[in-house]
Amino acid sequence: MLSNLRKKLLEYPFYRRILVRIISWMKFFPLYIKSLIKFVSDAFKYKKYQKNNLPLKIRNLHVCLYDFLDQAGKAKGHYFHQDILVARKIYERNPENHYDIGSRIDGFIGHLLVFRKVIVVDIRRLESEVNNLSFIQDDATTLIQIPDHSIDSVSALHSVEHFGLGRYGDKIDPSADIQAMQTLTRILKPGGRLYFSVPIGRSRMEFNAHRIYDPVFIPEVFNKLTLISFSYVNDNGDLIENCNPSEVKNINYGCGIYEFTR
Repeated sequence: MLSNLRKKLLEYPFYRRILVRIISWMKFFPLYIKSLIKFVSDAFKYKKYQKNNLPLKIRNLHVCLYDFLDQAGKAKGHYFHQDILVARKIYERNPENHYDIGSRIDGFIGHLLVFRKVIVVDIRRLESEVNNLSFIQDDATTLIQIPDHSIDSVSALHSVEHFGLGRYGDKIDPSADIQAMQTLTRILKPGGRLYFSVPIGRSRMEFNAHRIYDPVFIPEVFNKLTLISFSYVNDNGDLIENCNPSEVKNINYGCGIYEFTR
């Protein structure tokens, strides 16, 4: 029987993958049992002490087994650091208008809306009646609705690396990211600010999720602009501020945060 099983594993990759998956799951089994025991114990305690409070009913169970193992939150990572850093820069500069290209609405844009109006541009539609938020549906590789050298403040955080890969409904175009960077250069007025972030590390494209860029490549594309500051989030999720892109070494999937001016 064992010889037949070994033969099947060798002949059929499908069976090998199943076995590898089962083995990988088994390492979590003790934690699952421990968490399940805690859940049952807590349920009995609540049932014992509930008195006139909301009663525990089987049909209303919403089982959360692992949250007690987590920290209070996650104060690190790409989005956490880039959103705070760039929002602070925009707050301190206080431009008359600020445009954003495809950044996360329920993160970075939410931070900005606390203290200013924001004009968001995205190829996808957005239904919102939030105060201070205006929306333009447009293709950021061209931004035909925006004249040359007309924008004083614009951001594109963790967005351009997705362009042209079809992930968000845009057309397939291998050069869409470069076109978008050239367009951002075109619309920025003299003395204006561009806040730009993308994944950095070993240069590669992971279809259809995103691209990862060599840190020194981005200033080369924005060669008509001047780099004012560069910070990055490393593989541990920690922010390293005010350094040179050429100083970033041995990083796999970080986040480069660039501030340019014309």
